[in-house]
Amino acid sequence: MSDSTRSWSFTDVAEVLARFDSRDHLLDEGTASAIYLAAELGRPLLLEGEPGVGKTTAAKVLADVLGSKLIRLQCYEGLSTSEALYDWNYQRQLLAIRLAEVHGNTPKEDGLYTEEYLLERPILECVRHRGDAPAVLLVDEIDRADDEFEALLLEFLGEFSVTVPELGTLTAAQRPVVVLTSNRSRDLHDALRRRCLYHWIDYPDRERAVAILRRTVPEANAALVARATDFVAAVRGLDLDKAPGIAETIDWVSALSALGVSDLARPGAGVSLAALAKTPDDRDAVGEAFTDFVVAGSS
Repeated sequence: MSDSTRSWSFTDVAEVLARFDSRDHLLDEGTASAIYLAAELGRPLLLEGEPGVGKTTAAKVLADVLGSKLIRLQCYEGLSTSEALYDWNYQRQLLAIRLAEVHGNTPKEDGLYTEEYLLERPILECVRHRGDAPAVLLVDEIDRADDEFEALLLEFLGEFSVTVPELGTLTAAQRPVVVLTSNRSRDLHDALRRRCLYHWIDYPDRERAVAILRRTVPEANAALVARATDFVAAVRGLDLDKAPGIAETIDWVSALSALGVSDLARPGAGVSLAALAKTPDDRDAVGEAFTDFVVAGSS
């Protein structure tokens, strides 16, 4: 591997782990392996997992590690071609028509559909990206988009190109790194899955969860971090509407620290549970579990 490509590629899985660690992001070996293969093979990577396990963050840190531009496409129901691929600057086109009419000219239609009037949306921006490092395209929460949007992605994911009828097919000068995330709110089509490498990101085990919290909330003492980690693991076993992920755990420990709580048994600690429970039913269930947990720990 030449020095010119060294900064935006990886030699092995160990290097992925090390370079993410240097950005204070602790990957598990499975996720690191998936990222390495996606970068090495030039294949899109589909990351699935419960909300809050770090799928989006992994893609953001990947762009930072590679020194690449991060281009994010946030998916939602009703996402259209004009919002994801490209659109035309209709205001400038209308202005051009009016200016031509002022001078007694009639503009030709093909003169209004040129590069000058083309608006890049995330996918076309990725295709037209120029730089030393390939762009990292994050297609976030693809499961929130409609089935029809998946079909729009197929050409891009297969050939890394976008067809603009007025201009032809535009192909990426260098293969981008593409990361798709999904919370599995619906099943994705087989055609989309076949184009991607796949990895499921699970909740971190206790040791890694503690390490992540110590890294992200350094002001929290070790005993508090350990107890908070154990409580969140227990809470995930409840029948909750939204089980807390590592992101919510970080928020909770940060809230405890902001309140000056160094021990879960301290009065006022329960106020911080708003960082974990996101619905009224969850609030009641988590609050009851917290009381039991603190009592059990004090006995």
